[in-house]
Amino acid sequence: MNWAQKLLMIDRRIIFLLVFLGALIPILVPIGLAVRVSPPVKSIFDRVEGLKPGDAIMLSFDYGPSDGPELDPMANAILRHCHKKGVRVLGLSLFPLGGVDMGIARFSQLSLETGARSGIDYVNLGYKDGGQAAMKLLGESLPAVFPSDVTGQPVGEIPAAQGVRNYNDIELVISLATSVLGEWWINLVNAQFGVDVAVGSTAVSAPKYYAYVEAGQAIGVMGGMKGASEYEDLVAQNYPALAGLSRTATVGMDVQSIVHLIIIMFIVFGNVMFIMTKRMK
Repeated sequence: MNWAQKLLMIDRRIIFLLVFLGALIPILVPIGLAVRVSPPVKSIFDRVEGLKPGDAIMLSFDYGPSDGPELDPMANAILRHCHKKGVRVLGLSLFPLGGVDMGIARFSQLSLETGARSGIDYVNLGYKDGGQAAMKLLGESLPAVFPSDVTGQPVGEIPAAQGVRNYNDIELVISLATSVLGEWWINLVNAQFGVDVAVGSTAVSAPKYYAYVEAGQAIGVMGGMKGASEYEDLVAQNYPALAGLSRTATVGMDVQSIVHLIIIMFIVFGNVMFIMTKRMK
């Protein structure tokens, strides 16, 4: 057995160890690899950046726990941005499998990080069944769909919801979606009510939304952890006071990049060694 063949017989545990270290080290010591911001993500950021203090947006948590690793960082970055701008956030969910819990967790983190006040800076309206029916009714009357928030407080008594009767009083709708709900917000709410709609989706679902952006039916899309890391980077660049907060998508992209690099190196190494053993024979 020649030296090339011996190298091909490397113990697979060494590979596992290198992949493990490649995933662990960026988590313990964030690398902060450069992030190139794509136009669809920049478009969402610019739209929020252009809002005035007191303006209101809807943030719909249309996903469950299984998609949290990709969509939670988007929610965190958007909420921080809105709070810094003084924009009121009306959180809601049309997704039955844990969507309301996603909103509760994200608003709780926002309060811990920034001191944002429930009912003043934001309101969590909770979950409503019905999908498109609920979306359409929101165009007529917000209190008819959400008479109270998740705590049971009447929506008419909540300062964060004051003056918001329907979509006419909403500047932007952002759907963080794992299902067809993102498309429904675009096809129904943007098309019928003329409200600007943006979508944050899992990476596997993102390609279909770019067609809506190109058609002008959606102002932008954040795709997966990459899109979340881009929005995190924009918030950190424009608001240095928020740069020290957790940036889970940025760390996740560092891990993904390093592990991919290790895998590519072993693929190249294996092919080179294989060719050399053939030549030696």
